[in-house]
This record gives sequence, structure tokens and C-alpha cells, in this order.
Amino acid sequence: MIKAALSLAILLALVAMPAASDAAVVFTSREGWTAEGEPGIEAGAAELMAKAEQQEGSSELSAALSSYKALVKRHPVSVLAGKAQLKVGRILEASGEYDAAYDAYATYLTKYPKGEDFESVVESMFKIAKLFLEGEKKKILGIKLASSMERAQQMFDGIIRRAPFSKYAPLSQFSAGQALEKMGKYGEAIIAYTGVVTKYPNDDIADDAQYQIGYVRLKQYREGSYDQASAQKAREAFEDFVNRYPDSEKVAQAQENMKTLEGGSTKSVLDVAKFYDKTKQFKAAVIYYNDVIKTAPDSPEGTFAKTRIEELRTKYGDDTLRAGPERAETGQKAAARRRLQAKVETVSRPDYVGPPVKMPEPDEVAPGRPKLRSSPIGPVPAVEPELPKSDPGMPAKLNEPGPAPEPKTNQ
Repeated sequence: MIKAALSLAILLALVAMPAASDAAVVFTSREGWTAEGEPGIEAGAAELMAKAEQQEGSSELSAALSSYKALVKRHPVSVLAGKAQLKVGRILEASGEYDAAYDAYATYLTKYPKGEDFESVVESMFKIAKLFLEGEKKKILGIKLASSMERAQQMFDGIIRRAPFSKYAPLSQFSAGQALEKMGKYGEAIIAYTGVVTKYPNDDIADDAQYQIGYVRLKQYREGSYDQASAQKAREAFEDFVNRYPDSEKVAQAQENMKTLEGGSTKSVLDVAKFYDKTKQFKAAVIYYNDVIKTAPDSPEGTFAKTRIEELRTKYGDDTLRAGPERAETGQKAAARRRLQAKVETVSRPDYVGPPVKMPEPDEVAPGRPKLRSSPIGPVPAVEPELPKSDPGMPAKLNEPGPAPEPKTNQ
């Protein structure tokens, strides 16, 4: 207390001295904050700084916070303004006001980018953003109501924007992807993770980012419609991970995930086979069962397919199950078959919700072509027969003229 009062007295004495050019404010362990050069510029800032530090030392944090804020507002160009802004962030962070503390630190980076505490401020901002990523609840009207992944993502983006060359930039890029992933914004999360790999390929976090690209695509595949295109993209991402980072501790998990993706594809084929089996279209069922065996012979699905084929062969015989040429079908019947095939593939999807497909009865087939007459016809005569002579007015033969008409008489 005595030291602070002495420092203030020295400062006020300096104010009464003649002004000099190139004002500066310095801090020494003996004298505290003092103004050098033109004291009229820095005197007010130094006085507020001394007051704020005295209040902070007395644990009057609310009063100290107000004094630091006042210094920044009244003397924004002072060399002490940056230090005061830093103190605002520190007090707010210590008080658990993380959201406001982050904003105070962000202001420091924006207004004082050449400050000597730049890197430590970025570190503090990153730690606060991680708290929100891990579930810190955002305050609304002074009350912690709900966690905010969106706020965490905004914080990480702010660090990347204000300190793109900081050692915390790649970590923030990766963490922004995690926040987006937790919000279910998988497409944006993949973009964020890809940014880590492309912008910071040599950083230690790059391999984790590549792994997460595959993992997010795997989640898209599982939570979506089990689309094979999504499965292929996920496999490619994991393959890139294994090839780029063969020494990573996550390689084993990536390989396991690739096996899972193969199993998911096999399951879809098995579902189609079971559908045909249930509807007694055994030839088609056997075709799909064989596809399962070919793709994953040692999997549980492959074992089931083998067992079921043997059961069908024992019950119905090889001829019933053998796929081969059948009689030609009409265009109408072929079209009906294609429509039915499309329905089968639709209802076989795990996300299908709707009525079951009605299978046609044996008599519900397209009519065949009408049969041509096949009754025997008598022999054709060698010469054309004469025309009948039932009409006396007609000539017996085509080359003989008929009787001449009687002449008319005038009466």
C-alpha cells in the first residue's frame, strides 16, 4: 500500500515537470508505473493503472475491473491500454465469466496484435473454447442454461482468424471440426478436418484429422441409409489415413472400421437374399447368398448363407435352385418383373418404412400370344372349278357372252 502511494506521488510530481518529447511509461520494481517524456499524455493512464492494481491487490476485483476498463476507454492509445485490456480478461476468467473473458482476450488480439502477451492470450482463448467444447454451459442473463457447441465453434474460428500462425491455430481448426461433429453437421466437420490436413500437414494433429474424416463418413453411413457411396468414401478416407500415417496408434482401429464397412455392405446383400428366400423365389435367393459368400466367406453372414443354401438344396433339390435359361418372357411380363425387382431393392433397405410388396400369384402373368389355327385343310385342286350355274342370267364361263337383251318398242 505504501509503495503504491509512493509511486503515485512520484508520478504526480513528474506531471508538474516541464513536458518533453517522446512520452513513455515504464514500470520498475522500485518506483512502479512512472511517466517519462510528455507526462500529460500518459499521466491519466498511469494513475488509473496504479489505482486498479491497488484494488486488485486488495481483492476488490469488481472495482479493479471497472478501473481497468476505464483506462482502456479513456486512454485507448496509451501504452498501458493493452496491459489494462489483458487485466480485464484475466479477472473475468478468474471469476468464471468465460464467455466475457474470451471476448476481452479477442479485443486484445485485435487492438494490440504486437503486444508481448499475444501468445499467452491465444492460449487462454483456446482453453476457454475447450471448456465450451467439453460442455461448459453458456450464461444467459447471468444463469448457466445450456452448453453451446455453436459458441465453441465460433471461439475456435475466432482464434484461427486472429492468430492463423499461432501454434494453437491447427488445434483450433481440429477442435472446430469436433464442435461441428457434435452438432451433427457432418459435412462442415469434414471440411474443417480437411482444412487441418491441407493447411497444417506437418502438425502432430494432422493424422488425427485424417482419421476423423473417415470416422465422420462412417457415422454418415451408419446414421443415414447405409448408402454404398458413403461407405466407399469412408473406406477411402481410412485407407488414406493408414497409408499416410502407418505408425499412428489409430491404424488398428482404422483397419477394424474398414472391416465394419465391408460387413455393412455384406449385410445389405444378405437382406436382399433373405427377402427372396421369404417370398419363395429360391433361385434369386441363392444368387444373393452366393454373393455374400464370395464377399465375406468367413463372416457370420457368410456362414449363414452357406447353411441356408444347403438347407434349400436338401429340401428342393439342385434343379430347383439352379439358375439357367428359362422360356422367353413377353415384354409385358419382363416389365412387370423389373418393377418387382425395383420394389424388392427398395423394401430391402434398412431405412424403408412402408407397406410390404405384394408378390404376384401364379395366375397373375401376362397373357401369351393367341394360338394360330392348326386344323387340317383339304387339298387344293389343280385347276380352278367352274362357277355354279344357279343364276340363268349369268354366263356359264367368263369368256362366253350372255343372252342379248330384247329391244324396246315404242308404243
